[in-house]
Amino acid sequence: MQSPLNITRFRPRLLDALAGYDRTRFFKDLGAGATVGIVALPLAMAFAIASGLKPEAGIWTAIIAGFLISLLGGSAVQIGGPAGAFIVIVYGIVERYGVANLLISTACAGVLLFAAGLFGLGRLVRFVPLSIVVGFTNGIAVLILLSQLKDMLGLTVEKMPADVFSQLHAMALQIGTFNPYAFALGLACVLGLTVWPMLLSNESKVGHAVQRLAGRMARSRAVQVGARLPGPIVALVTLTLVSWGFELPVETIGTRFGGIPESAPAFALPDFSWETVKQLVTPTLTIALLGAIESLLCARVADQLSGQPRHDPNQELMAQGIANLVTPFFGGMPATGTIARTVTNIRSGGSSPIAGIVHAVTLMVVVLLAAPLARHVPLAVLAGILVFVGLNMGEWREFTPGQLRHFSRHYRLLMLGTFFLTVVFDLTVAVQVGIVLACALFVRRMSELFSVELVTMQPPVLTYRLYGAMFFGAAAKLDEAVNAAESAPRGMTVVLDATHLIYLDATGVDALRQLHRAVLSRDGLLRLESLQPQPLEVIVRSGFADELTSGQPRAAED
Repeated sequence: MQSPLNITRFRPRLLDALAGYDRTRFFKDLGAGATVGIVALPLAMAFAIASGLKPEAGIWTAIIAGFLISLLGGSAVQIGGPAGAFIVIVYGIVERYGVANLLISTACAGVLLFAAGLFGLGRLVRFVPLSIVVGFTNGIAVLILLSQLKDMLGLTVEKMPADVFSQLHAMALQIGTFNPYAFALGLACVLGLTVWPMLLSNESKVGHAVQRLAGRMARSRAVQVGARLPGPIVALVTLTLVSWGFELPVETIGTRFGGIPESAPAFALPDFSWETVKQLVTPTLTIALLGAIESLLCARVADQLSGQPRHDPNQELMAQGIANLVTPFFGGMPATGTIARTVTNIRSGGSSPIAGIVHAVTLMVVVLLAAPLARHVPLAVLAGILVFVGLNMGEWREFTPGQLRHFSRHYRLLMLGTFFLTVVFDLTVAVQVGIVLACALFVRRMSELFSVELVTMQPPVLTYRLYGAMFFGAAAKLDEAVNAAESAPRGMTVVLDATHLIYLDATGVDALRQLHRAVLSRDGLLRLESLQPQPLEVIVRSGFADELTSGQPRAAED
């Protein structure tokens, strides 16, 4: 329930989840949280490096933001942290404005997200058309894939530019530095992540082949053990051991960043000024918009998969806002809901925010204990993990000719246009243009549903029937009746049957006034019959009802 000022009540889902919480659920959440915490380690490092930041920025974002989002959020099972969708956005901000200004933009975006949830705007995100969501999701997936080519191929590019065409040009100039060892590691990572789930699946042909070779009992034990080993961790550990054991000449976290700090980051305030904030309006809005869309879409997916009570979108936005406000003070990057880790949490048995809290604690323990070992991780392996994420992130089936034929022209225009703008320009431009275009196409479609039908034309009565919504995009269709009234015999009565008129706006009332003037100019009479409640209320409130009664039109405005 909301207050008279429409302020959303702050109530984390954790409070409801703890009602009736028992020991059995705790141990399930404990196992799920530990699993997700291990999965989050390579992803957090990979997202940070791909965004132009140090690996610890992603790790501590996953820890701090993940803890706060689970503690304060509106979803029972959603896992928060750095996300692949932010890679391109963050990299562009870092290149254009610098890391310090990224921290300020993230904190300001956190304030916007909290305010959006506080004033009940969480449900507005659902109004973003699916075609736009699919378009920018596929566009971001393509950009992620392109951004990882450098490390996958082991190219020596001193400074990667932010836009896609400059990136391709820079890599083409350095194609002679191709490193076959790095490419082999990256390719092995992608193939391993693709095959690993098949080895543990009863439904795949690969799984059946393993079962025949190893025997039912052996495979049963393999399933029990293997199901607890996430693919990214298996790839990270095995390929790092291969690289370290054979001393392969590839770039690692240690050679580029010098390793990962073995202690928690210190609290530090970024250099903040209102002049700086004014210059960061665009990146701030971009982070806030993408964070809101990603987190609430992820929460909707979690609702469908988990069977838990529906998430509270406003509470979720407030939690996302707090997380993004706090993490920059510890050198973190933007955070949002993450689909891959949330799905892992659900499939591992997580049923409450306790699992998300355990995930953050597990990740912190692993990092503090294993930080010295992280310096040996090849960057090509992390690139392979992100390539796998990008390939699975995109909804590529939507772009096939067979599927595109099933969509309307409006849907195709929005989806492909948003995809193109995301790849060529950036997400902000794509979403802004996409939403404006969606509104324009919606207005056009709604205007096509409005019609004015001539029923009878037998002097002294001229009858029309109105259908649909008479609003600013369709009011011009009444011009035919205005022209007919202007040329009608004197004393003609014009009747508008409004039985099927479901909506009327101010522009529609103005069109009716024009018709009224045309009728009065021929000494006629205008009657509106069978008005529905909404059109009647607008006509009365605008004063047009009094004009019809008095026969005196309001003076035309300049």
